[in-house]
Amino acid sequence: MQTTTLGGTGIQVSRLCLGSMMFGAIGNPDHEDCVRIIHKALDSGINFIDTADVYSAGESERIVGKALAGRREKAVLATKFFFPMGEGANEHGGSRKWIVREVENSMQRLGTDYIDLYQIHRYDEQTDLEEILFTLTELVRQGKIRHFGSSMFPPDRIVESHWLAERRGFLRFRCEQPWYSIFSRDIERFVLPACQRYGMGVITFSPLDGGFLSGKYKLIADLKTDNRISRFAQRFYGGFDPEAELYQRKLHLAAELGKLADAAGITLAQLAVAFVLEHPAVTSAIIGPRTMAHLEGLLPAGDLRLEASVLDRIDTLVPPGSSINPPRDQPDGTDKKIRRRG
Repeated sequence: MQTTTLGGTGIQVSRLCLGSMMFGAIGNPDHEDCVRIIHKALDSGINFIDTADVYSAGESERIVGKALAGRREKAVLATKFFFPMGEGANEHGGSRKWIVREVENSMQRLGTDYIDLYQIHRYDEQTDLEEILFTLTELVRQGKIRHFGSSMFPPDRIVESHWLAERRGFLRFRCEQPWYSIFSRDIERFVLPACQRYGMGVITFSPLDGGFLSGKYKLIADLKTDNRISRFAQRFYGGFDPEAELYQRKLHLAAELGKLADAAGITLAQLAVAFVLEHPAVTSAIIGPRTMAHLEGLLPAGDLRLEASVLDRIDTLVPPGSSINPPRDQPDGTDKKIRRRG
């Protein structure tokens, strides 16, 4: 497995990062099986593991901690905070009150006394960015975290964070974790260039577009079964219509990409992950297997290089800087709080 430097930290991380969102109640509830998957990833050369406090309400972190017992120093361990972890008014977000409490909770669940990379899961509109940077800088000085990063930050906030860090003498975000796939290329316009400008590492998630680029779904009928796509849509978006034009378009494009993958002698899933890694700004691509078979099918992607003709064909299907998906975590114009103040 190839490795590269995470931003300017000097830390060497594998080109594939093992995401653990599917470990626990939301995906694979068998802890021992999840531990075996993590060990297989480590034995295959993956040294980078990403989790979050909110994944299965902390269960994912506990599984990762169990798997890393006795192997902690072999792994670069990343976790995240921001989303609610309880009913309390201050059990979420980016406030100093919550960060200093939740980092302790994550370390306890992970069974470690330090975190290599601590990331804020989303931009917090309610908390001054200066407050967040100061608090994370103090955690580094206390030895509880080694570095910190952002996730799903818009490009202007990325730039603002570096301006603030320089002006106030804080440490800065060393990496960004954005959504990136063949079907979601909008970050190529501003987010990735901003990360390159400031020497940030980029750890992308959802290279398989939630499963649409896995090669598993070929017909509308395939989406009508009990599957990951429908379960996540129901859970996070309140509904799922497999007949929607968006999904029909995705299935059509996935079929075309499948032909391209077949001609290249690889699977569609491997093509999708390899595509993400071809961008010069990308450090690692997060893969989120639920089973051992999922992991084994994706491992070859870490060492693949796509020919220029393959990349050109992908560009004709989904042009650079464009996206088939609606923007995630972006305002849709219906929120009156955005249109009016006071």
